Amino acid sequence: MSFGQGGPYGAQGDSGPHTTPWGAPPPQQPGQPGQPQPGQFGPPPGQPAQAAPLPPQQPAAHPGAQPPQAPPLPHPGVLPQPWDRPQAGGTPDWAALADTADRNRRRKWLLIGGGALATAAVAAIVATAVVLSDKGDKNLPAAEKLPSASAGTPEPTFSKAVTPPPNPREFISSQEKDTAPLTVKTLFPHSKPSLDKRVYKRAAQDTATDCASVAQGGLGQVLADNGCRQVLRSTYVRDGVAVTVGVAVFDTKAAADKAKEQSTGNIAPLTGDDAASFCQGTACRLSANAEGRYAYFTIAGFTNGSAVTPDDTKALQAGRDVAGYTFRRIMARANAQAAAAASPKPSGKPSAKPSDSGKNKA
Repeated sequence: MSFGQGGPYGAQGDSGPHTTPWGAPPPQQPGQPGQPQPGQFGPPPGQPAQAAPLPPQQPAAHPGAQPPQAPPLPHPGVLPQPWDRPQAGGTPDWAALADTADRNRRRKWLLIGGGALATAAVAAIVATAVVLSDKGDKNLPAAEKLPSASAGTPEPTFSKAVTPPPNPREFISSQEKDTAPLTVKTLFPHSKPSLDKRVYKRAAQDTATDCASVAQGGLGQVLADNGCRQVLRSTYVRDGVAVTVGVAVFDTKAAADKAKEQSTGNIAPLTGDDAASFCQGTACRLSANAEGRYAYFTIAGFTNGSAVTPDDTKALQAGRDVAGYTFRRIMARANAQAAAAASPKPSGKPSAKPSDSGKNKA
């Protein structure tokens, strides 16, 4: 189909404006250029009418050419907006714009209010569900009863409660419980004990049943008055210092504690090849302690027989080392007897005696 030389919008040279998709003025009548038609916008009263601008010239269509296409129409369903409608003088319709803004604002507040109401409704529903769930469902079935045990089902058995081990100090607090063999060898088995990384050498040992005979300066009388059974002595030397420890054995812990509190004087030094003349009428370091039914005393001085001065530290350290070693040996005796009492004894066999192994360990 051919539209002829003029095309769908009019003949070449037509002074009328092109037709627009919407809101454009209709083509002007021939012979009336620039004059407003009925329904068009015109100039305000009292002002001369202006001629409408001429559309651009269209090239003449040659035979067989396709007619020019009209501008695309808006998407179906999209309505022209107020600002798309031209006003007199080329200004937008401000009243229409204000009305559209009011409608948008009201729609926004309606959406916000609706969302708040929906949130409150959901919260109320959840709270109601929680309250109802707390009340429980009365229609739930009752708990199923388990079948009772038959007469032939064995009952579970439980072993007897384990008795806690006895306190080791109980075995060295009285003669009745402290029954393990007691000699100077079992009490002081190490020939070179390492005391806090300081190695000492054992120089001499002895045992005296006459407690007063191995004590000086009134200590013998204190030992005798409290029922001393025997005194076990051992001497150790290191770096020019010798120490003698004497362990007095009593029947009860109370007697040993009383002897310690009343102690005066000192235990007599036990001399030997490496300590021939220490603490012979010269000042020496003294100490007195008690553990269980044992009271133990130390005397420390120089092997060359010189006196110990108040500011000396070597004799003081040696006395402390040997006193600590004696305490650990007494507690080892207590622990061994407590362990033996707690362990089951095999029938027909005598109980094991405390071991003297590890002679070079404190």
